[in-house]
Amino acid sequence: MGTDGVRRVERPKAAARAIYDRLSRRYDLLAGTAERKPREAALDLLAPVAGETILEIGCGTGYALSRLARAVGDTGMVHGLDLSRGMLEVARRRLVDAGLADRVSLRVGDGATLPYPDSAYDAVFMSFTLELFDTPEIPLVLAECRRVLRPGGRLAVVALSRKCKGSLSRAMVGLYEWFHERLPGYVDCRPIYIDDALTASGFEVKDRRPMGMWGLPVEAVVGFVHG
Repeated sequence: MGTDGVRRVERPKAAARAIYDRLSRRYDLLAGTAERKPREAALDLLAPVAGETILEIGCGTGYALSRLARAVGDTGMVHGLDLSRGMLEVARRRLVDAGLADRVSLRVGDGATLPYPDSAYDAVFMSFTLELFDTPEIPLVLAECRRVLRPGGRLAVVALSRKCKGSLSRAMVGLYEWFHERLPGYVDCRPIYIDDALTASGFEVKDRRPMGMWGLPVEAVVGFVHG
């Protein structure tokens, strides 16, 4: 896997859980608008359809869950997993208000040890979640994704990318990583090599879409499990 220069995530998961519990009611105001366009691009690449069973890891406040639930329809099912109970409560209220709660099952859990059976899902989705895991854990998370996906299943990931194009992009990544190292409790994610990580974990990368957010490079990547 391409890990050259990728920063470590030093904060413990208990601290991350506490932070996101505190931020849950204000998270959409703080980051929701900026994350929307990349998240929607990744959902377009995932292309969910009626009747599918889909898992979102790090589902947060439930924006993607709502779109996934509409896409799978009455014959499908969506599962949402998050480390933070506070984030899941916000997601639950959003789904109830949208009339979609019966299509979505929410659960507290860790993406590195998924509490789901083998070959249970047609697709897995992660939005600004994979880069929250420490570098040695990223292969564990992706191995768990492979385990729960059916043959031919697909994984869509949108994340901060370390693949920089141009001096401004490199400068913004450097500045962001500077804050990440000095304020790990608040700037707890960092750019990673997304498609390299998927390829090293046995996914066949079929499509990628480079984007930007706050001047930082972002990529949406889709990989498939060989049938």
